[in-house]
Amino acid sequence: MNNENLETDVLIIGSGPVGLFCVFELGQLGIKSLVIDSLEEIGGQCTALYPEKPIYDIPAYPKISALDLIKNLSLQIEPFKPIIELNQKVIELKNIDDKYEIRTTANKVIQAKCVIIAAGSGAFGPNKPPVENISKFENKSIFYSVKNKSIFDKKKVVIAGGGDSAVDWAIELSKICKKIYFVHRREKLRAAPSNVSKLKEICATGLVEMIIPFQISNLVGKDGKLDEIIVKDFDNNSLNLKADYFLPFFGLSSDLGPIKDWELSIENGNLKVDQSTCQTSKKGIFAVGDVCTYSGKLKLILTGFSEAAMAAHSCYKRIFPNKTLRFEYSTSKGINKL
Repeated sequence: MNNENLETDVLIIGSGPVGLFCVFELGQLGIKSLVIDSLEEIGGQCTALYPEKPIYDIPAYPKISALDLIKNLSLQIEPFKPIIELNQKVIELKNIDDKYEIRTTANKVIQAKCVIIAAGSGAFGPNKPPVENISKFENKSIFYSVKNKSIFDKKKVVIAGGGDSAVDWAIELSKICKKIYFVHRREKLRAAPSNVSKLKEICATGLVEMIIPFQISNLVGKDGKLDEIIVKDFDNNSLNLKADYFLPFFGLSSDLGPIKDWELSIENGNLKVDQSTCQTSKKGIFAVGDVCTYSGKLKLILTGFSEAAMAAHSCYKRIFPNKTLRFEYSTSKGINKL
C-alpha cells in the first residue's frame, strides 16, 4: 500500500481534551494543525472510558459530563478546520531539515514543523482484578468504564477501587442504584477529600455500604450474568455480596509505545519538559497534559489547558521565527478563523 503524504504546521498526538484544546490555541495564533489518535473517535479516556462521568473542576462548569466536555471542545475548534486522523498510531519520527516526518500504522506520512504530544497516559487499558473467570462476565455484567449508567437503575452494584473513579461513580450511581457495595483493601481512599466526605454521608443513608478491608476473591454466575461476588479479608474471612453488576476501577496500564524510542528525556514514564515552554529535550517537540512532567506538576485537565496555550505560543516562535507575536485577549480579537 502506498503512503499518503500530509503536511501541516503542528502535529498533535492525542485527541483527548488537552489535545483538542491545543487545536484552539494554535488556531488563535493562525497555526494549522493535524490531530492523530489511536482510538476510533476523539475524546481519549473521556470518550472511551467514562463518557457519563461528571467532572467538577472545569472553570465555569459546576458539573459537566466527560462526553459533553468533548462535544463543547469539538464545537470550539470547528472554526479552525483541523485534520483529524483516527484509528492509527505513530510508528516512526524523523528529523528532516527544519521539519519532522512522522509515519503512522495507516501508512500516512505527516510532515510538520512542530509536534505536540498530548497522549495522556499513552495507549491504555484497564488493570483487571486477578480473578480466574472474569473474562466470562466482561461486557455483560462486568464493565471497566461506564458508558450508559441507566443500565444500573434499581440494580445491586459492586464497585472496587480506592481512587477518584471508584469514589466518583459510587456517588453518582447511588442516585439510581438499589444498593452499592464499595470494596477496598484498606481504610484510606486516594480520592479527593471532599468526595470521600460526600461518600461517607451517602453511606449513612444505607445506599452505599463500605466493604473494607476486603478484596475480590471469586465471581459466581452463569452465561455472563453475575449472581454473587465473593470477597475475602486478610484473615481469609469471606462475604458473599449479591450483585447484578461489578465495576472494577483499578486504574489503567499505559504505554508510550514508539514515542519511547524518540530519544526524549523520560522520568517515571512521563516526558520531561521545560515548564515555561512545555518543550521536551528535543527542539520543536512539546508535551502537554498527563504525558508530561516537571517540578510541581499537577495532573489536572485545567493544568493541561494551560500547558496547551504555552506550547502553542512556543510553536509560533518556531513556525514564524521572523514575526513578532502581538498577543491579544480573545475578548478583543474574537475567533481567528483560519
